[in-house]
Amino acid sequence: MGRMFEKRKHKMFARYAKMGRVFARIGKEVAVAVKLGGPDPDGNPRLRMVLAKARTANMPKQNVDSAIKRAVSKEDGDLEEILYEGKGPHGIGLMIETATNNPTRTVGNLRSYFNKKGGALGTKGSMTFLFEHKGEYKVAIPEGDLDEFEFEMIDHGAEEINRDEEAIYITTSFEDFGRMQKALEDRGCTILHAELTREPTTTMQLNDEQEAEFNALLELIEDDDDVTNVFTTLA
Repeated sequence: MGRMFEKRKHKMFARYAKMGRVFARIGKEVAVAVKLGGPDPDGNPRLRMVLAKARTANMPKQNVDSAIKRAVSKEDGDLEEILYEGKGPHGIGLMIETATNNPTRTVGNLRSYFNKKGGALGTKGSMTFLFEHKGEYKVAIPEGDLDEFEFEMIDHGAEEINRDEEAIYITTSFEDFGRMQKALEDRGCTILHAELTREPTTTMQLNDEQEAEFNALLELIEDDDDVTNVFTTLA
């Protein structure tokens, strides 16, 4: 009975720890969005996108308000977005998005992870060609003719549209991400989720042992407080 309780407690703490990391990363995205466009969501499309992401993650409103307040006061320092690229064990490519107030610390930490677990931190552009920068939207199914809606979204930059019984999923280029957000908002659509992602143009398969070696590096990177997103070419 005691072991079962300890196991459940461990799982609960792990879940809360993961949730805490997610909220911290969204908080940094809020800070960057406020820095670039101000604290008013009505005049800041990027902040509206991050707030939608926060709602999807069930981030408490008080956490969001606190993140905006800290960003306005620069309590967490002057955050900047920096993209790092690297190659992990067995040739797996990585794109690492960060939001940091201390780039020296961030790059030092990332380099140490690669040194410990294999691979190497690369130079700018060394992995970019392996990924496509895309925008993704999940939208509540709107009223009216769905075929007409899809044709309208294509006019605003939709590259791919899929739907199921619950939602419509739209993929855009990075350049058309903001235009799509405005089109959806102007149409009164409910945006359930929105994010910028980096899709690999080619992927690699690893066996179980190789994948475990790569995941050891990935776990270190994802646990770093300065890291906001990680994308890989692992199949």
